[in-house]
Amino acid sequence: MGVLDDLKLPVGVIYGDDVLKLFTYAREKGFAIPAANVTSSSTAVAVLEAARDQKSPIILQCSQGGAAYFAGKGLKNSAEKQEASVTGAVAAAHYIRAVAPAYGIPVVMHTDHCAKKLLPWLDGMLDEDEKFFKANGTPLFSSHMIDLSEEPVEENIATTAKYLKRAAPMKQWLEMEIGITGGEEDGVNNEGVDNNSLYTQPEDIYAVYQALQAISPYWSCAAGFGNVHGVYSPGNVRLHPELLGKHQTFVSGKLGGKDPKPVFFVFHGGSGSTKEEFREAISHGVIKVNLDTDLQWGYLIGIRDYVTKNIDYLKTQVGNPEGPTKPNKKKYDPRVWVREGEKTMKARVEEALKDFNAAGQL
Repeated sequence: MGVLDDLKLPVGVIYGDDVLKLFTYAREKGFAIPAANVTSSSTAVAVLEAARDQKSPIILQCSQGGAAYFAGKGLKNSAEKQEASVTGAVAAAHYIRAVAPAYGIPVVMHTDHCAKKLLPWLDGMLDEDEKFFKANGTPLFSSHMIDLSEEPVEENIATTAKYLKRAAPMKQWLEMEIGITGGEEDGVNNEGVDNNSLYTQPEDIYAVYQALQAISPYWSCAAGFGNVHGVYSPGNVRLHPELLGKHQTFVSGKLGGKDPKPVFFVFHGGSGSTKEEFREAISHGVIKVNLDTDLQWGYLIGIRDYVTKNIDYLKTQVGNPEGPTKPNKKKYDPRVWVREGEKTMKARVEEALKDFNAAGQL
């Protein structure tokens, strides 16, 4: 028994109540779903293949920069309209919707950090969601993330609430962040923030709950507990996942104590964290863990090792250690060396699925 039988979830991209059921089930059963950043069809299929083989649901997400890359680096991407990022995210969503059912797993199609300066990107995607909803009864994307953690708390909550009101009629999930994730990722640089800003206060979590739950149940919160994007030397990052438990207790108490874990939490800046840190966070209601930096490395090493091993076959189109007239096409065909990157990225996703207790949950 698992999510397919217990929840009667469909395979392919899921929406609305199915997303809510999946996240509620994960919180109750004590597992989290990896959210893998994808930038191409190649990285997307590596993640889908890993989830299929480990019998797990999965979240695929595009960042603003990753979405622009999906569309093509040669496209215009103005600050005012974010044309390439909107086009790339929409293309990724259509592609993943098309192929995901073949992998036989439930998939959440998500978009990653949208800071205040990137709100035209979110606006453009929501325009497409509303068009798609009108024609098909679901939005194009399962969920989006708005990240106003650098803004004052009141502005963060008020603006997030405005966007949740827009998403709510489509039963679309919205993830928000309160408390800054340090480090740098995809052009969002928080390396110089004060350490105190990395730890969210319980009163802020309750304020988020009050504002958003009154609008829709389809939301989650990335709270800061010392998280940092990227990979750093051991000892340089001090995570305190136990704070998430304190936040749950605080909010639960305010609500009368019936639900011990009323908040859906998200773990950002997880690359390089220990299995114990992940599992403690999951025990406190984390249902989604973002993965980007480790997957970039995972994709690279397969290609790196292939090129290193076959370097004498990759210098010319003809001529190699087997003879001066021997062709090298079978070595330099992109389908060969790109596939090596997919294999090692897949292996890293499989490791995460096991670490987060998501493997075998179908």
